[in-house]
Amino acid sequence: MGDFVDLPDDATVDDHARYDRATFAFETKDYVRAAGLLEPLAQADPGNAQVRLLLARSYYHSARLGRAETELRAMVERWPSDAYAHLVLARTLQRAGRAEEGAPHLKIAEAMGLEA
Repeated sequence: MGDFVDLPDDATVDDHARYDRATFAFETKDYVRAAGLLEPLAQADPGNAQVRLLLARSYYHSARLGRAETELRAMVERWPSDAYAHLVLARTLQRAGRAEEGAPHLKIAEAMGLEA
């Protein structure tokens, strides 16, 4: 007891380790840390839908709804068949008090087989 593993700082790890840490942070509800880890990954590889969706969800759960909306709108524009992105965008807009604006995205998600 008393022996600890000295882990590298978040800023110095490679992309794979950064994503693993972000996933762990998200799963342990440390959404702000998850977003901070994911932002450079999303900037470096904007075509990575998995990273961008986890980033958007991290923003949503940390109540940074404007950032979540921006990320999700970019996702549904780039990947219009991503039902879950439409659903999270609808939920983000609802949470921001703009349920009417989110309604079409909710309908799209439901039409693609997601239950809201």
